[in-house]
Amino acid sequence: MEQNLSIRLDAINDNISLIQRKNGLTFGTDALLLAAYIDGMYKSAVELGAGTGVISLLLLKRKKARSITALEIQPDFAEIVKQNATANGFIDSMDTVCCDLREYTCKDKHSLVFSNPPYMRCDSGKRNEYDEKNIARHEVKGTIFDFCKCASRILKFGGAFYAVYRPDRLADLISAMRECKIEPKRMTLVHADEASPPSMLLIEGKYGATASMRVTPPLILYKDHGHSSYSEDYEHILASGNFPDTFRITNTKAKKEI
Repeated sequence: MEQNLSIRLDAINDNISLIQRKNGLTFGTDALLLAAYIDGMYKSAVELGAGTGVISLLLLKRKKARSITALEIQPDFAEIVKQNATANGFIDSMDTVCCDLREYTCKDKHSLVFSNPPYMRCDSGKRNEYDEKNIARHEVKGTIFDFCKCASRILKFGGAFYAVYRPDRLADLISAMRECKIEPKRMTLVHADEASPPSMLLIEGKYGATASMRVTPPLILYKDHGHSSYSEDYEHILASGNFPDTFRITNTKAKKEI
């Protein structure tokens, strides 16, 4: 049998086996942190722009969601999402839909929508030689407004929206969320170390909620500038799959399934 050299298989957190494309975006800190940032237990959820489906897999593994619909516009990646769901025993609780999220609608509303969306405008940043990376990184197939608009169409009133994004586009993110009636409720800036500027942000919003946002303490990933050891907060996230209580709005353990 001829070996597919464009595919790799990796063992990642929570004993998940992840099929990834070598030319595509691979599992990283942003996906890991978003899965940990999502609080609560949800009956049904939708991932916008699933990629390999890794965030959905982590949420199912940690029992943060009972069922997830993963939307992915690239057919090759949609097939990988299905393969990853099957390989990790979640084929019955994870549905993959290959579609353009700008056109996606559903009959039943959901309690959770989450995304690691493209964070670069089409007119900015270095273009990659592989189209699949351009689609994952640049807003070729939808802007942040399109992602938020899709979330607003499919969320229940009071439903949760989570995203990981770039700090330099925070204004665009909050503007899009509010225009789509998703009120930002919690935000955390992530720094590599105490001396470095933030490299990403995590945000939680509620559909139809009133205005009030908590900015948590920053998450520092490494104790030192040489990045030789993780911070206590990051160690906690890696070990538990959740952020420490100081980064939360409420005690997740007391929450019922939504």
